[in-house]
Amino acid sequence: SKYSDGSQADVTHLANFQSNNDAICAVNEFGLVRAEDVPGEAAVMASYMGAVGVFRVLVPRSKTIENYPKLPARNFIDTLVHAKLQKLNILPSETCSDADYLRRLFLDVIGTLPTADEARAFLSDKRPNKRARLVDHLLKRPEFADFWALKWSDLLRVDRLVLGHKGAYNYYRWIHESFAENKPYDQFVRELLTARGTLSESPAGHLYQVVKDPGDLSSTLSQVLLGVRIECAQCHHHPFDRWSQTDYFGMQAFFTQVQFKSTPTGSMLTAMRNSATKHPRSGEPIFAHPLGTKNPTESPPGDRRDALADWMTAPDNPWLARNFVNRMWAHMLGRGLVEPVDDVRSTNPPANQQLLDELARHFVASKFDMHDLIRTIAASRTYQLSSRPNETNRQDEQNYSRALFKRLDAEVLFDAICQTTGVPEKFEGLPAGYRAIQLWDSRVPHYFLKLFGRPSRATP
Repeated sequence: SKYSDGSQADVTHLANFQSNNDAICAVNEFGLVRAEDVPGEAAVMASYMGAVGVFRVLVPRSKTIENYPKLPARNFIDTLVHAKLQKLNILPSETCSDADYLRRLFLDVIGTLPTADEARAFLSDKRPNKRARLVDHLLKRPEFADFWALKWSDLLRVDRLVLGHKGAYNYYRWIHESFAENKPYDQFVRELLTARGTLSESPAGHLYQVVKDPGDLSSTLSQVLLGVRIECAQCHHHPFDRWSQTDYFGMQAFFTQVQFKSTPTGSMLTAMRNSATKHPRSGEPIFAHPLGTKNPTESPPGDRRDALADWMTAPDNPWLARNFVNRMWAHMLGRGLVEPVDDVRSTNPPANQQLLDELARHFVASKFDMHDLIRTIAASRTYQLSSRPNETNRQDEQNYSRALFKRLDAEVLFDAICQTTGVPEKFEGLPAGYRAIQLWDSRVPHYFLKLFGRPSRATP
């Protein structure tokens, strides 16, 4: 450690050490790193008085593969996954059967099992491009919007107890229609961030009724949209990342203008308030500024959320596209490149940095097209691998050398049981024929859904 008077001191014995994956490598209190038997990559953090350093450890399988074969690659995903597997002395599993692919894709894309007739038709189809054709077919199904609106209603807190029946439903309809029309993700984010006017005209503004505190808004949106957790920095420097109180309150300042006014046509969301933001310790003024930038001399003019939306949806934003593709990758492959998906930091690096960067570049180049991203992932050999392990990848759960088992969402599981048994459910307060993935209200009482982990939508 170097001090302001020019002196230096060895602070190893005072530093804290931590591994983000003890199964791959562990570290003791003296900083000694010990590799385990599981192949993969881990990050070891050393922290002292707010300073954080990271050492990345690659642990290959001990048995080298002579003459590593040239594996077929269907797109850039496979090329980058195979390069990492070769470094680790791991061979991927064989590709899965048509029956496995059919069931996997149905559940991942529309949260619905294929019927027996759909399975027979797909298995008897002899066209070489039938898997790609199946992806296109599912993207057009009405269940696609039902399923993804459900997942994003969890993230964006569609809560009837807070919003009331009408408000929660209108908020859900905006999310549902966005996925039904395949709205570009950057447009979806901009509408959410800059919602203004009456809530009947701008239903995305209901988020500001669910999360009212400006600090909570900034940390919620950072976590959901960027995958960055800044809540710790409200009271002190983040213990595992670079975020300070200035960073936290700089993001908070984007939302301190927001307020609601009552009008004859309902609540109106405006950004007229002009309260100052100060550092809680020094008392110095803090102006609205995005993460990773310096505190400016003044906040942006007008509604500051416009400036935030410009920064967040810019093609070169370091987090937005990466977080979305990481969430999608985690959903379809069973594990995020960054895991957990909403904990992006230098001390928790991606399992495959090149792959995450390339997926994000591809997503931006497609103009933030969610359908295109799903097609790209589903077309890869990596997505189509069997879950059956081979001798080299039996212990690998980090590098996508085989398909991982995934727990079904509570709603998807219940629908699957109803479909398989032929016994539909009648949900309280809803017409007959509604499926669990169509439940916009997470408060509908249901023992099975509660038991199997339906989100409560209480936190991001």
